Amino acid sequence: MENQSKFYINGAWVNPMSSETIEVINPSDESVIGTIAAGTKEDIDAAVAAASSAFNSFGFSSKEDRIKLIEDIITEYEKRSEELAQTISNEMGAPLWLSQMAQVTAGLSHFKDTLEVLKSFEFEGTENNYLIRKEPIGVIGMITPWNWPMNQMCTKVASAIAAGCTMVLKPSEITPLCGIIFAEILHDAKVPAGVFNLVNGIGPIVGAALSEHSDIDMMHFTGSTRAGVAVAIASAPTVKRVSQELGGKSANIVLDDADIEKAVTAGVNHCFMNTGQSCNAPTRMLVSSKNYDAALEAAVAAANATVVGSPETEGVRIGPISNKTQYEKVQRMIQLGIDEGATLVAGGPGKPDGLTEGYFVKPTIFGNVTNDMTIAREEIFGPVLCILKYESEDEAIEIANDTPYGLAGYVQSGDEDHAKAVARKIRAGQISINGGSRGPAAPFGGFKTSGNGREHGLAGMHECLETKAIIGN
Repeated sequence: MENQSKFYINGAWVNPMSSETIEVINPSDESVIGTIAAGTKEDIDAAVAAASSAFNSFGFSSKEDRIKLIEDIITEYEKRSEELAQTISNEMGAPLWLSQMAQVTAGLSHFKDTLEVLKSFEFEGTENNYLIRKEPIGVIGMITPWNWPMNQMCTKVASAIAAGCTMVLKPSEITPLCGIIFAEILHDAKVPAGVFNLVNGIGPIVGAALSEHSDIDMMHFTGSTRAGVAVAIASAPTVKRVSQELGGKSANIVLDDADIEKAVTAGVNHCFMNTGQSCNAPTRMLVSSKNYDAALEAAVAAANATVVGSPETEGVRIGPISNKTQYEKVQRMIQLGIDEGATLVAGGPGKPDGLTEGYFVKPTIFGNVTNDMTIAREEIFGPVLCILKYESEDEAIEIANDTPYGLAGYVQSGDEDHAKAVARKIRAGQISINGGSRGPAAPFGGFKTSGNGREHGLAGMHECLETKAIIGN
């Protein structure tokens, strides 16, 4: 990849202002698969200057021009979908089938959904005899994570372009290679110079420089709650908008009128998808005391049937944890669950049999978990499920809401109206009933420490717009 050592600024690949580099590691075998440049504040200054200059024209571009631009991006993205899938599997460890069917296609879906929103969107109208305009907020700084890289890059960029904003993106330094391909896609789609800029680097340097920059009008961040707080603090002196999608500890309430075996098996598989590295993963399963033993039995069977291995291996369900730091955290949390008195019913510390290299984790189930345990309160971000017991439906809802997080929730029931009644009482940004797809256009974001603002579709586009009232006689 010829552009690994460069940044994309003002429509061209340019050399960094520092000689510092970062190695990109394949989590399946711990080998070095690439080396990228590490950005500095000076690189961010150059990228922001390009975005600021480009906004003077792109901010006033027509809706028709932006529609055509997104259509061209979709065309170029589709051409490189297979390359993107292979790259994602190599740098973050997702099974190749998951990279093809979800990691890459999620990004494409965001562009397609945003395109449809843009086609019918009215940027100007009247309200109570006022002229109301929706105008682009300006230059957006974007910081995206390693667990669903294309999903997060594409939803932010699609919304920004549709709104008429310009941007500077810092992808995760753990998964930067797909970000470089993405920049090449946007270049080939003829995105105007300066509208999209990419600078690689680490959060405390490049991310901080973006957040602090006086010419950045909005920070669009996805990552941990801890890092999100740092972005908000750094952004506060310039009073810029901060939109954040942060951590989660989502509850999955299995009601007594659900098919217990089916609901529990699906819940385990969902929790383990992407090796448990999803902020909205259903990591706390709540089951009534009368169905608890049957649920544990079904969960153990599902965990033991989960095949772990290299992303390229046929039949593999989950790959490795995406990086060493996260792998070590997951191992610590599994041991902490044992130390706190939860019952380990599947998996446990260490690597699965036969996997001596790479950051592989055993699919793990804990029973007899109480909601005051660390494993029930903190985001583990690995294939680890906690199963909690409730005595009444009201207690289940209370347990579900007894968390500092509020990103997602899940309800399983044989009666959809019953499930919806429970869903309305869960304080979280998105609730899924009976395994329903979250939908790429549905608003996505959290309550409480899971963040603020919403992404995807119409909600994501509104996030990038300001409202102006023009008042006349």
